[in-house]
Amino acid sequence: MTEIELEPFTRADFGRLIAWSPTPEFLLQWSGPIFYFPLDEAQLENYMRGAEGDDPVRKIFRVVDRADGAVVGHIELGEINLANRSATICRVLIGDPAMRGRGLGEQMVRRVLAIGFGELGLHRIDLGVFEFNHAAIACYEKIGFRIEGLRRDARRIGDAYWSAWTMSILEHEWTNI
Repeated sequence: MTEIELEPFTRADFGRLIAWSPTPEFLLQWSGPIFYFPLDEAQLENYMRGAEGDDPVRKIFRVVDRADGAVVGHIELGEINLANRSATICRVLIGDPAMRGRGLGEQMVRRVLAIGFGELGLHRIDLGVFEFNHAAIACYEKIGFRIEGLRRDARRIGDAYWSAWTMSILEHEWTNI
């Protein structure tokens, strides 16, 4: 099994993330509405601003294979609100399709939860996942996330609308895993 580490996402990672986003549909699926197609450096520069300063609203990570140092993914702990002790896991992406289905997503999310609950002292972490993404939903449920509700027709892509589940996990549910 591939073992991963999370490292800070930097401007040197921009080209890779852009290359991993070949279509409007795929970009929306992993990034949500924060980016528009085609993804470019200007959008990523703006994205990085939220991770800078003394009180960042997001922590952005590249996912690195421990064995060979290859960057295999991307994940963010965003909407960090220390007053409410909450945040949102978002922009979860395993870049190489051949690496999907190997447990990397579960490792990525568990590591981000450890940062959120362990390092930041959060109480609640949520996420949104499109209802057709059955593999991701199963992964999140395995970790301990619970479905809270469906946001019907939450995002428009072309002439279609995609609905998304809101899922969450609380600190006492994380510590009991």
